[in-house]
Amino acid sequence: MQREQHLRGAVLVALLVLIVALLSLLARPKPYAEREESNTEADVAIDSIPLRLEVFDPNEVEYTTLTNMGIDRNIAISIIRWRSAGKVYRIKEDVAMCYNMTDSIYLLLEPYITIGEKYRYKSQYTKPDTLYKEQRAEVAYTPFLIDTATAEYLRTLGFSSRQAALIVRYREMIGGYRNFEEFAECYAVDSTMREQLRPYVMFATTEDVGVVAEEPALVNINTADSATLVALSGIGAKSAQAIIEYRTLLGGYHDISQIREINIITEENFCKFSQQIYCDSAEIEKIYINFARSKELAVHPYISNSMLKRIINNRELKGGWSTIEEMIDSKIFKSEEAARIAPYLDFGTPDTTVN
Repeated sequence: MQREQHLRGAVLVALLVLIVALLSLLARPKPYAEREESNTEADVAIDSIPLRLEVFDPNEVEYTTLTNMGIDRNIAISIIRWRSAGKVYRIKEDVAMCYNMTDSIYLLLEPYITIGEKYRYKSQYTKPDTLYKEQRAEVAYTPFLIDTATAEYLRTLGFSSRQAALIVRYREMIGGYRNFEEFAECYAVDSTMREQLRPYVMFATTEDVGVVAEEPALVNINTADSATLVALSGIGAKSAQAIIEYRTLLGGYHDISQIREINIITEENFCKFSQQIYCDSAEIEKIYINFARSKELAVHPYISNSMLKRIINNRELKGGWSTIEEMIDSKIFKSEEAARIAPYLDFGTPDTTVN
């Protein structure tokens, strides 16, 4: 009898062991593709995710579609948040600007990214950007200095407005293009444009690529007289006079693109002479904002009557400002207005010393 009880006990123990083993098998982690998302730091590193990519439009793709393709959830969230903020993906390179996006992941995603026709950039000018791309072969290229090329000039070479802006922004971010390799690293420069432009792109250093040519003599737009301006291609007598008059009102140009604000200057002519000029912002005549009289402020093109009233009234109450950010906080300027006027303001004290 006692032996029978021991035998039954052994059988029960064996059954329990078998049940535990089966439960542990059922509880094994699922393969990566079937796992639920994890918020722990043990997640697979972004650059090592096994991607299962398919064509997608970043303007319409859903979060689950991105994660099912193997894209890290943080990157997927960044792609969706771009849209949630009211932005639109106009070109593929916009995806590269997403937070958490790495170069290696973007290079993998790029062949699968497609931008729907309704989302593509439509130029503010007479022709859509897509036509510029189609006309690339018809462009008569000439050597140009990439570190002074404006976005408008780059558009005449066949880049879209967005691509041109990215090229300029990337140039500012790295402190200028020193050689052709750095220029080619910009996402906005595709392989076709890269090879077409290679013989013509020049640099401020001695490492000019593909062409042996002297660097063109550039005209300082802040000191040039009328005769010097008229000698430039695209500037006539009336345009030269208007450029000088506007320069006087501003106190000098801090960016050559400000010339486009002059009504009689056409985009076509600006593109012609923009490669022949530069501006030295150190020569700008600044306004001592905490001491300037209302008449001095009123003549500046970037200060409207309403701004002038806010400046005078708030300055009397506050006693002045130390930074442009303080003026934004005081609601003197909106952010975009402050960005325009900031290069012309001095928050110090006028030097009244007489030599």
